[in-house]
Amino acid sequence: MTEKTKPEIEFYEGDEPTELVIIDIEEGTGESAAPGATVDVHYLGVDFASGEEFDSSWSRGQSINFPLAQLISGWQQGIPGMKVGGRRQLIVPPALAYGPAGSGHQLSGRTLIFVIDLLGTR
Repeated sequence: MTEKTKPEIEFYEGDEPTELVIIDIEEGTGESAAPGATVDVHYLGVDFASGEEFDSSWSRGQSINFPLAQLISGWQQGIPGMKVGGRRQLIVPPALAYGPAGSGHQLSGRTLIFVIDLLGTR
């Protein structure tokens, strides 16, 4: 497998979606992530409206490893079925991210785009 680099976000054509949008950029060939799995990922997150990056494991120089159950609903729904070695884009509406505007999180009310590289699953 070739070493991936920090992804560039492809701008989504169309209106801000109200449902989770899953786009496979690159199909993996390894084990599939199961619902509730612990995953090792590299990811980039940007705001849908502004295109501004708000978080990136790439910027920290290391992947992160965590149980899907501890993540936003968009990730819990969007990562299962993804195969190790794959790269997937998720467009996550507020209801599946940090809730409606005023919910107390700095990203509440925002539609978010993530590009996720699945490095491992268990």
